[in-house]
Amino acid sequence: MRFFIDSALGMVRRLVCITLLLGPAAFAQTGSPSATPASPQDLDAEIRSLTESLEQTRSELAQSRTEIKQLRTALEEVISKVNGLRPSAATEEKAVVAESPKNMANPTRGDGQGQANISQDDWDILNARIAEQRQVKVESGARYRLNLSGLVLFNVSAIGGHVNNLDLPDVAVPPSPGSSSGSLSVSLRQSIVGLTGIGPEVLGARTSGDLQLDFFGGLPGGYEGASSGVARLRLARMRMDWKNTSLVAGLDYPFFSPNSPTTYMSVAEPGMASAGNLWSWTPTIWMEQRFDGALSPFKIQAGLLDVAPASNYTPNINVRTPNATESSRQPTYALRLSAGTKSEDRPAVIGVGALYSPQQYYGGYSVAGWAGTVDWKFPLLQRTELSGEFFKGRGIDGLGGLAFSPSTPQNPMYYTMFTAPELANLGAIGGWSQLKIRLDARNEFNVAAGTGDRNSGQLRQDSLLNAFLLTVPARNEMLFTNYIFKPRSDLLFSAEYRRVRTYDVKGLPSVAQQVGLAIGFLF
Repeated sequence: MRFFIDSALGMVRRLVCITLLLGPAAFAQTGSPSATPASPQDLDAEIRSLTESLEQTRSELAQSRTEIKQLRTALEEVISKVNGLRPSAATEEKAVVAESPKNMANPTRGDGQGQANISQDDWDILNARIAEQRQVKVESGARYRLNLSGLVLFNVSAIGGHVNNLDLPDVAVPPSPGSSSGSLSVSLRQSIVGLTGIGPEVLGARTSGDLQLDFFGGLPGGYEGASSGVARLRLARMRMDWKNTSLVAGLDYPFFSPNSPTTYMSVAEPGMASAGNLWSWTPTIWMEQRFDGALSPFKIQAGLLDVAPASNYTPNINVRTPNATESSRQPTYALRLSAGTKSEDRPAVIGVGALYSPQQYYGGYSVAGWAGTVDWKFPLLQRTELSGEFFKGRGIDGLGGLAFSPSTPQNPMYYTMFTAPELANLGAIGGWSQLKIRLDARNEFNVAAGTGDRNSGQLRQDSLLNAFLLTVPARNEMLFTNYIFKPRSDLLFSAEYRRVRTYDVKGLPSVAQQVGLAIGFLF
């Protein structure tokens, strides 16, 4: 810019000199034949006029040079702040933001050193860059990067029939005499808040940690109790990642069951939580080893888990007593092998897993819980994807996938001593599958179905001596379809239809339907 200004000044000087030298001659040639030569007074006036014009032009060019210099300095300061090159200049940044675009567009010229002109578009861009930099800078006591994220989720649904949970219906129950045939639900309890921290490099590994909370931990008392949920810890895990190895410890999802259906009507628990999806967040420590090859990445994952039997009712929820797995003095052992393609846009992955969970009940009664799993995710056509999982085993109620009894045992001690080991000894089988259709980056459809079954013959036989087992669902089926629209990266809308069918040991199945709308804001 300075080069162009200097060139303009030189050109102006040359033109003025030529005009001064050739002005009288040119006037004499272009004037009429009868014109008289200019007098010395007229020539002096013309020279003074040209001199004043030159001085005015020189002054304006000097003013423009000063403004350009100030603008360049301001831009350099803003860019250095945005890029983190001058983190100590916080007060200067506030001063730049405090200036209004109106004052910047009308600089003061009284002292000849007025502010530089800047357009409204440039002002908006600079403020947006500064606001973005302020947003990503979340303070951390450890001086490392900390990212805040979350989902504000509004759910409204109309339910036909009777369900176990109005905000998260996943089991249909028989109607009570005189009760209504349906209900309406509005909730924000499935909103999520998350923190992710990036730590230093330790032993050659990148360290990180993340934590997630939702508000599905219960309902407090008071006028707003039905809509204001209690905060609940979902995930809390730490990672160490090397080039081909990862070590993870904390409260985490089962690594041998990595997939979940896509739904925004069921976020506090993943979709198909009681109909074939092994999902329960469990204290665990596991390691992953990756190998390069034709089916890269090929992975081996192995770990130890603290799995609690799901229906382990306790008299006092504030007192934690050893569950059957902890009483065995052994953890739950798990292993998963998987292979996939190298494509990031349309990956194809298939995995197989195995689980062994020793359990010790009252009187020395032992149950060897186990499970075998298969999971898959691969593209079918250009815009479709098929995913899901299948499992079979016993003593795995604590991992989800099976429906709980909607009733609470009248004698929790009797349940712990006799009913719980009978349930753990029942065989279980289940799974789910989902077809995803992505129309484009903003629109997608999902159709999913799943089931979680207990051995109904054995359950019926055991219920002859234990009446509580009559309330335990033998099978739970779920089907849903939804449409998800994301007009922006931070906003989503979803409409969903869901049907739940639950089979007891005796009698006809209970059926419930849900039509819901979800609105979410991601930050």
